[in-house]
Amino acid sequence: MSQDPTMYLWRKLTAKQREEVLQDRADRGRPRHSIPHITSDTTTYYMITAACFEHRPVIGHSPNRMATFESELVELLNAHCAKVFAWNVLPNHYHVLVDTLDVKSLLKALGQLHGRTSFYWNGDENRRGRQVWCNAAETAMKSEGHFYASLNYVLNNAVHHGYVTKWTEWPYCNAEQYIEDMGREKASRIWTSYPLYDYGKDWDPPEM
Repeated sequence: MSQDPTMYLWRKLTAKQREEVLQDRADRGRPRHSIPHITSDTTTYYMITAACFEHRPVIGHSPNRMATFESELVELLNAHCAKVFAWNVLPNHYHVLVDTLDVKSLLKALGQLHGRTSFYWNGDENRRGRQVWCNAAETAMKSEGHFYASLNYVLNNAVHHGYVTKWTEWPYCNAEQYIEDMGREKASRIWTSYPLYDYGKDWDPPEM
């Protein structure tokens, strides 16, 4: 499959272009979210993943689309979840880690978001009838360790796929806010205490 020539690849932007994107995010007022202390296992914590159909980088069509979709996604999560712990939007998929009492309603709302964005994006690209999304899938957190490993996985995802070398360099996630709220030292301890190893192997779509 050939790569979409309009695919937005952060790693291809110049330092000035990256600075402009980051400034645009600051102007948008990215929401603030903090991490609570996990004291017991709970079935209300979920990691949710959704990918574009055939892993095409449709989200990454442009920086504006990436930023707008991220804002819409986070707004939806805030409306349906008690807490939004982490999110990461990449050109062809996204991950979120949330606390929600009604994951079915959340998945339904995400499906509606996917439907709306499919309609608008296909119109923008003159691609009516194209399938944009696969269904979102949830993974319930089974323990505190599972939660923190998932947290690390979500925040590390842009690094995992080679877009950046540090979490905070990727603008379409809450890594910077997480580190600010948690403190760099504690965030580093969580990272080393809950290593990824092969966590998530075969979950993520390949970058096309």
